[in-house]
Amino acid sequence: MKNSDSNFDKDYIKEAAALLFAETLPSHASFLYPQASVKQNISGFAGAHSLLDEDGNYHLDYNAFMQKMQYHATHTAPLYRRYHALRQTHTKSFAETLRLQEFMPKVLSSFVRNRLINELYLPIIGDNLAKQIGTVGENKRTDLMGLLLLISPPGYGKTTLMEYVASRLGIIFMKINGPAIGHQVTSLDPDEAPNVSAREEVNKINLALEMGDNVMIYLDDIQHCNPELLQKFISLCDGQRRMEGVYKGKSKTYDLRGKKVAVVMAGNPYTESGDKFQIPDMLANRADTYNLGDIIGDTEAAFRMSYIENCLTSNPTLNPLAARSRKDIYQIIRIAETDMREGASFEESYSAEELNAYISVLKKLFTVRDTILNVNLEYIRSAAQSDDYREEPPFKLQGSYRNMNKIAEKIAPIMNEQELRTLIVSHYENESQTLTSGAEANLLKFKQLNGLLSEEEAQRWESIKETFRKNNAFKGMGLEQGNEFALVIAQMSQLGDGLLGIQKALTKK
Repeated sequence: MKNSDSNFDKDYIKEAAALLFAETLPSHASFLYPQASVKQNISGFAGAHSLLDEDGNYHLDYNAFMQKMQYHATHTAPLYRRYHALRQTHTKSFAETLRLQEFMPKVLSSFVRNRLINELYLPIIGDNLAKQIGTVGENKRTDLMGLLLLISPPGYGKTTLMEYVASRLGIIFMKINGPAIGHQVTSLDPDEAPNVSAREEVNKINLALEMGDNVMIYLDDIQHCNPELLQKFISLCDGQRRMEGVYKGKSKTYDLRGKKVAVVMAGNPYTESGDKFQIPDMLANRADTYNLGDIIGDTEAAFRMSYIENCLTSNPTLNPLAARSRKDIYQIIRIAETDMREGASFEESYSAEELNAYISVLKKLFTVRDTILNVNLEYIRSAAQSDDYREEPPFKLQGSYRNMNKIAEKIAPIMNEQELRTLIVSHYENESQTLTSGAEANLLKFKQLNGLLSEEEAQRWESIKETFRKNNAFKGMGLEQGNEFALVIAQMSQLGDGLLGIQKALTKK
């Protein structure tokens, strides 16, 4: 067989020889099969694929293309489908083993993004997280690392707020439960944890470090943790961004520079035993610290408004209003504050009966809010005091959003002032019962703050404060154990107080 085409592909010589040898090629084959080329240059492609030449041309070899297609359909594609199914199975199994679904942030349906969050908290948190997860370069300042430390009394939504932020950022929310870890844990080695609960929380810390990216490590209620454990995070919160951990029994050093990892710690001013906690100084120096339960700067109006905004869904009367236009909500609140309806315009329609009910409840909520704010400010003031300088028992009743919601759910438009006052006092009477021996003093202080003390209660409160001051003065001298020397000093002190009282009486005359 002679081929006049010098460029005839050698791949076809064997095929032609096989056809001739098998005598399967008819003598009139040239008349049955038209002459056509199985190779073609196709131009006009754009891209940088390896099969394209510099001019964007694709050299099509039909026979080679069909062989590749057949190999892909019979070999590559089935293998890929098997690989994909196997990967899905192993991924699902590993996710269940690690319980990854538990670490996905879930925003509570009751979460309210109020003015305080929009105008204050989110800018504060955003600036800090931007510093933490920013990339590290040669000119990166080390003071731009650190952590976010949220301090407030219970019930101000620290965890809820950070879970919301994590959800919006699309990152894993690794919440570490401080009370479950406890004071005994000082190491990040799970095997050294004293119980199963503590071991599980330590494992979560190491899992977050092992993930190494796209994660927020949130340590909740750190007042229950040992300061030595908190110190482990110092190296993670400076320019090195490194931390030692133990994962699956192996000690590791995690380098998180340039990684999307944020550290947030949250705590309350009092521990479970009533003693103030202290965060390690070196860690505190690296932290941006904010008190979510306090009035910061010129945000008093937004802070006061947040109590009302957060409790709307708790009250049966105001619950429908919470689903209405935000502009209408603020308009109705303004009417309730000023009693002026002139010029008020609403985006939705409300009957006169509805408006009157809303306004009646809101006015009562203003009274509740002012009472709770007094309690909140006193709680924070008392928490910041040293026991050595106290002149009255520590105040532990709280004025948080949680307290506001509990009272708000029981308010009706037809309640009068006396019924409202009884509701508020009853709430704090119940709250004070959890303070055991401190219940009486705290309830009397609550009534003093809000001008509710009777004459008899006022005398009792003065007596309690006087006894507290004396006990505080002789603290550590063994007066409670019957130390004779301490008893003599106490009696001399009482004699001196009596002489001072006589002196003051004579001076007045």
